[in-house]
Amino acid sequence: MIQKFTKRNLQPGMIAVEIYGSVHNGPDCARLQREVDSMIAAGETRVIFDLSGLTHADSAAIGAIVRCLTKLKGAAGGMRIAAAHPMIVHSLKLTKVDKLIEMFPTVDQAAEKFSA
Repeated sequence: MIQKFTKRNLQPGMIAVEIYGSVHNGPDCARLQREVDSMIAAGETRVIFDLSGLTHADSAAIGAIVRCLTKLKGAAGGMRIAAAHPMIVHSLKLTKVDKLIEMFPTVDQAAEKFSA
């Protein structure tokens, strides 16, 4: 269950989303997608998922992340992943999501990539 979900503005149109807890099938995945929908509606189309506080993500969560990416790309934006724990990184590499979404050790490094 997502214990905490916070958004932090980095630049106009760029936001870091900190996710704490775990993301599983059902309400957590739906919440993640609703949050991205609201960000797109607000013109925040460059999104960095800060996963430093994420302890577990099941396959449904990974699918939700990819759907979020698709929505952001459809809005002429993009997504980066930052600070994921090794187990999460392993899951993203195993599912080849790392080929779709660039991953960075820190939010700052991910933000630099968006700015370039």
